[in-house]
Amino acid sequence: MPSQRPSFGKVLAFPVKPQRPQPAQGTLTSPPVSSISGARLAMWLIIGSEAVLFAVLLAVYTSLRFGSLYWPAAHLYLPIKVTWVNTAFLFVSCYTMRQALRAGRSHDQEKLVSLLSITGFLGMLFLCIQGYEWGQILREGVMTEARIYGSTFYLLIGCHALHVFCAVVWLWIVIGWAKRRLLSASHFIRAELCGMYWYFVGAVWAVLFPVVYLS
Repeated sequence: MPSQRPSFGKVLAFPVKPQRPQPAQGTLTSPPVSSISGARLAMWLIIGSEAVLFAVLLAVYTSLRFGSLYWPAAHLYLPIKVTWVNTAFLFVSCYTMRQALRAGRSHDQEKLVSLLSITGFLGMLFLCIQGYEWGQILREGVMTEARIYGSTFYLLIGCHALHVFCAVVWLWIVIGWAKRRLLSASHFIRAELCGMYWYFVGAVWAVLFPVVYLS
């Protein structure tokens, strides 16, 4: 009788998972999506907390305004025409920031630096004009004739000016990175986060200007 070999069953072949090709040394790679999403989420949380702060300040301003027997008209103390021009500067800076980010995504380095610089100068101009306004308001005697009005005005507008100052400082840091070509595809999120914060201070001013200056 022929001898039979013992059968141990069929050998199952498992598919081998293909390995991703490793990038060459020194090649810039895009960051994982989770890291970018995490950075954006953190910025949205910061913006949300700052929005709550301004909402509280606006609520205090509104309650004092409607709860006071005398509340002076804004045009008696505030330079409305100058503030209109200053508002235009801030809104134009939001547009130049948007164009700068578009240039950065298109890898147009020179346009990115020039538009970011224009945005930074417009932000500095906004702060300088506000400083001039505050000096003029003090000379009008707002803190002696309408102390509650003046205090709430400086608290609300001063808080926004502080945020604009922080945005300007952050922007000039980003401009320094751009000049040294440190905003490659893997690091361009730095400029985009700065842009998000810049849009935020512009949006806040779009609310404060009509509430404080035009009402």
